[in-house]
Amino acid sequence: MNGHILLDPTAELAPAQRPRLARPVSLQGKVVGLLDISKPRGNVFLDQIEVQLAAMGIEVRRYSKPTFTRIAPTPLKQQIAAEVDLLVEGLAD
Repeated sequence: MNGHILLDPTAELAPAQRPRLARPVSLQGKVVGLLDISKPRGNVFLDQIEVQLAAMGIEVRRYSKPTFTRIAPTPLKQQIAAEVDLLVEGLAD
């Protein structure tokens, strides 16, 4: 690696390998969640996504993490999993 050291900030010795989930054929009849991870301007991006989805007649639910520096709390992840069919996570700066 040309003398460079790659550091993994997750401290995982063996990251979990999971296949990607199949994408839905259509969003019609689906509930789409929008997760704001609380980075600056992430809400601006998600606002635009919401407008476009709403114009297509797609039901949208909004969620927000308390801070971008930590993973979403388990109760929030459980709520999202129970309420939506798919999720868009908004990253911005």
